[in-house]
Amino acid sequence: MSLFSAILLGLVQGITEFLPISSSGHLAIAEELLSFTGASNVPGFFDVLLHLGTLVAVFVAYWGDIKEMVLELFCGVRDLKNRSTPSPLPPARRLILLIIVATLPLFVIVPFKDTIEGLAGSLYFVSVALIATGCMLFFSDRVKKGRKTEKTATMKDALIVGLGQAIATCPGISRSGTTITVGCFVGYERSFAVRFSFLMSIPAILGANILSLKDALEAGIIWGDVPVYLVGVAVAALSGYACIRLLKMIAAKGKFGAFAYYCWAVGALTLVMTVVRG
Repeated sequence: MSLFSAILLGLVQGITEFLPISSSGHLAIAEELLSFTGASNVPGFFDVLLHLGTLVAVFVAYWGDIKEMVLELFCGVRDLKNRSTPSPLPPARRLILLIIVATLPLFVIVPFKDTIEGLAGSLYFVSVALIATGCMLFFSDRVKKGRKTEKTATMKDALIVGLGQAIATCPGISRSGTTITVGCFVGYERSFAVRFSFLMSIPAILGANILSLKDALEAGIIWGDVPVYLVGVAVAALSGYACIRLLKMIAAKGKFGAFAYYCWAVGALTLVMTVVRG
């Protein structure tokens, strides 16, 4: 892999993983433009590293929340052992439970992992999925502002958001766009919808990488390309962090419409180009 390809794919991953425009869809399109025959031909080990790079961005951006949840996790284990669990639960401990519940629907997707990943090879599917993502974002701006946070959100709310995340495993459907939109529909306060979306991405990304790592190792690692891979990972982490900061500001204003028009444009253009190329 060339240094240019690694930087470009890292940039695409970092920007599209967190902006609500679908990283999987854009990676599939970018790989086609780079003359790969499909998403599966990008080295599996590099793909795993790219996702870990964006995971680093989440840890840096939300370190305060993550640190508090880790501490509450240990406190929760202690309280269970001593049978002294407080009521109501501390907000950080409730947030842990909400994330766990939201992650459960992903287990239903695991048996269909290969089939879903294979959809990335069809730019017809990717383009239609991007158009669908645009529709979701368009309507998210028109949802009544919610007030729920980790203190008041229910486990049912988290499960519904988790179902959205499971659907978003399809290439072209934005994970962040879907989970933020569904969060707004169930009544989440907008800034909490964004924060919850990114925090719940941690177990999702880790789980996906664990499942992919075995296949990546079996496919083999080109050790001479590892320095190039690491450049791509750094680009993914830095651009991902910048996009998280940007999305926080956009969410505060409730203006996702621009992303909707972007997804429609990219989806429509990709569909036309795919039809023309035959």
